[in-house]
Amino acid sequence: MPADPAKKKQAAKVVRGLRRDYAIAECALVHDTPFQLLVATVLSAQCTDVRVNIVTKELFAKHPTAKDLAAVPLKKIEKLVQSTGFFRNKAKNIKALSQRLDKEFDGEVPQDLDILVKMPGVGRKTANVVLGTAFGIPTGVVVDTHVGRISKRLGLTESTDAMKIERDLIELLPRKEWIDYSHRLIHHGRRVCKARKPQCEECGFKKICPRIGVEA
Repeated sequence: MPADPAKKKQAAKVVRGLRRDYAIAECALVHDTPFQLLVATVLSAQCTDVRVNIVTKELFAKHPTAKDLAAVPLKKIEKLVQSTGFFRNKAKNIKALSQRLDKEFDGEVPQDLDILVKMPGVGRKTANVVLGTAFGIPTGVVVDTHVGRISKRLGLTESTDAMKIERDLIELLPRKEWIDYSHRLIHHGRRVCKARKPQCEECGFKKICPRIGVEA
């Protein structure tokens, strides 16, 4: 089913506005390598990027590669990542992920969505983040809480389900915009279009935003 022409037009306006207001928008997770981004993204589940960056600063200073982390005892990894929440499961996945990358891929992150999503602790969202940010490969649109919330407010989707929102955005956005759209919208969500008190009068989209779900 072809995309709604009105939504397609709205999406084009949003893309232009994001490009204008957030010309340089990078991933908020600090990393030096694709492997480090992968680990940081696994840790970011239900945790703020600020907290993840605090944790990974120490983690990567001591164990920067897959080979390094693969050799660390599980209990030690748990202690290092404890403050990110759900730390036992995250630590288990990070260790298993590191071991598999070290054993099967010489410590390198494979540039393949189908392979990545079969890795411990790696879902489609995480794979999209790594492939898009680390390798510039647009395999999908990363939908975090900011992207989902603001895309709905802007009238680009009616769903609250991340998978459905991604499908809607893939239909509406040019493939070349998939990576930057998420980075830019995340920055917009943190600075302006906040969950509880969106700063609509200061927003660059106030003339085109239907403010769906925003209380008057």
